[in-house]
Amino acid sequence: MSNNTSNTVFALLTGAAIGAAFGVLYAPQSGEETRSQLKEEANKAKDKIGKEYEDLSGQVTEYASSAKSKFEERINKLFSKANDQADDILANMESELEDLRKKNSNLVKELEKLKS
Repeated sequence: MSNNTSNTVFALLTGAAIGAAFGVLYAPQSGEETRSQLKEEANKAKDKIGKEYEDLSGQVTEYASSAKSKFEERINKLFSKANDQADDILANMESELEDLRKKNSNLVKELEKLKS
């Protein structure tokens, strides 16, 4: 996108410069009139470049905002999925820990029976 825009701006400036040069070379009016006309054309080119810059700036801002939003959405989904997986792992570990406690309790009871 940047390369295309820079090519457009370069083409615009080149066209303005060539047009100004031909205008000066083949101008049927006086030097003062020619300078005035060149100044007017330069102002038009400046205004056009300014408008294109504003348009491009708006597009870049919109694209960046969209990309940021998509990135944040993906990150949130990733964290949510990781959190769900961590919850599942913890639940499984708690269940296994409870099973181990029951087995330990049973072993202690059997040991006490054997001692008596």
